Amino acid sequence: MKSVADKLVEMLVDAGIKRIYAVTGDSLNPVNDAVRREGSIQWIHVRHEEAGAYAASMDAELNGIGCCMGSSGPGHVHLINGLYDANRSGNPVIAIASTVATHKLGTDNFQETNVTKLFDDCSKYCFMANTPKQAVTGVQAAIQHAIQLKGVAVVGLPGDVASAKAEDIVTSTKNYYNTALITPKADQLKELAEVINSNKKVMLYCGYGAKDAYDEVLKLAHLLNAPIGYSFRGKIFYDKDTNPYAVGLNGLLGNKSGFKAMHEADLLVLLGTDFPYSDFLPEKNTIVQIDIKPENIGRRAKVDYGYCGDIKNTLEVLLPLIDQKKESDYLDDMLKLHNQINEKYQSYVEGKGKEEKIHPEYVASLIDNLASDDAIFTVDTGMSAVWAARYLKGKTNRYLTGSFNHGSMANAMPMAIGAGLSHPERQVVALCGDGGITMLLGDLMTISQYNIPVKIIIFNNRTLGMVKLEMEVAGIPDWQTDMVNPDFAKVAEAMNIQSFTAHEPKDVENTLKMAFVHDGPAVVNIFTDPNALAMPPKVTFEQMKGFAESMGKLMLSGDTAEVIESAKSNMKYLKELI
Repeated sequence: MKSVADKLVEMLVDAGIKRIYAVTGDSLNPVNDAVRREGSIQWIHVRHEEAGAYAASMDAELNGIGCCMGSSGPGHVHLINGLYDANRSGNPVIAIASTVATHKLGTDNFQETNVTKLFDDCSKYCFMANTPKQAVTGVQAAIQHAIQLKGVAVVGLPGDVASAKAEDIVTSTKNYYNTALITPKADQLKELAEVINSNKKVMLYCGYGAKDAYDEVLKLAHLLNAPIGYSFRGKIFYDKDTNPYAVGLNGLLGNKSGFKAMHEADLLVLLGTDFPYSDFLPEKNTIVQIDIKPENIGRRAKVDYGYCGDIKNTLEVLLPLIDQKKESDYLDDMLKLHNQINEKYQSYVEGKGKEEKIHPEYVASLIDNLASDDAIFTVDTGMSAVWAARYLKGKTNRYLTGSFNHGSMANAMPMAIGAGLSHPERQVVALCGDGGITMLLGDLMTISQYNIPVKIIIFNNRTLGMVKLEMEVAGIPDWQTDMVNPDFAKVAEAMNIQSFTAHEPKDVENTLKMAFVHDGPAVVNIFTDPNALAMPPKVTFEQMKGFAESMGKLMLSGDTAEVIESAKSNMKYLKELI
């Protein structure tokens, strides 16, 4: 006779779940045993539920659906950060929150949490199953909500309900999803074409929602002689040698060409992007936004024309309505500026740095050159994301992701777990900050235990680099941002992971080559320059003044040596401001 746990596992299999990331125990044990007996789903024993949630999110991002679980109380709370990230990234994740027996709910029982209250803000659907029939109905609804609404769906499952005999329900246990083609109406398409045709200088700005529309976007750019910019999530799909219209990113991690192209356009067309940095968006030119989610339209920018539609489908029906533009001066100017920016970035690479102060730009450039053309990159929030934004290119079939919406530390390594398990045939490279990797350091053992062949590159600058920069531009001397780290290579070695260390620039290339060809997981510890600076595309007078003030305060407090080192390290960037 099937239990509720057996039925749950059966439904997860039908939905396409291949792996469950969890720490078993207590109320989750009936589900664990059902997974063991069913046999087709792999149970991944992570060391921390947060890592499991990130790994499940990556599984969902690459494969359409993911699953993680946490048992009573603490296991629930540990899931939260990874689930917030998954939900904000639009990744369909099923989270099973097993909990205390039903007769103990609401009694302040040991390890009890209020599941619906706890997960409400990080999910599209949250349901507490108090009976066997509710459990089956709730799981079916969770799967449909997660996939259709693109986010997290949580089912609270008391241990006694999971162990109970499954009962038949009158509603369906099969899943149905929207596969319809979504485009604006005919009159809206006509209006959109008229707006585009009537403007001289048009820029296309592509986000993650345009990832499947590369050919259509390039055809539109060709007709309009339009530069193509992109968000960080859209970068890996559009920053390619095969894209002759690329002018770079805008935003906090962007560059001058991406910023200037956007602000000098007569018409800005936002394609599948929920770009979060409103301060970098223009206010005076005309803005069009097309998005599959109409609730995204106009919430970041002063949009003049908004249309709901899938980007690929919409452009396919729009292209025949677009006139060929002959004038290309605007495009030519933006491409010229973009090439100049790339040359500057390359000059930063050539500096390389010195012992234990290796230029991170040099490291990132080498990773780009040495990684495979279909590599999957995961990047930590902070300075690692800066170097990835500036130096990792799309190439044939690369993929790049990070905590781009939630902005959490510690995401790159557990995301690499999900990528490595779901796509063992592809190279997976995690660009980790030393602050990020130490937050979930224990899950290197998950990588070791399952022999996941990911390459963990640690930018070991011994500081919280992005926080340090934020403090400096605000005129605050950086304080409590320095880090005393373990020997990451020895830590990895103790976990039976192949390890490498680079103390000097001359060691970096060969070290990365050895790590990349190693048949199995590898950790590369690279001592990068803690004073490396990353300037945004638009620097305000207040930021320059703040940086000068913070340096002055450091000198007055006796840290003259640090100020001198910072100036030496960043003269290349500071020259751009003069």
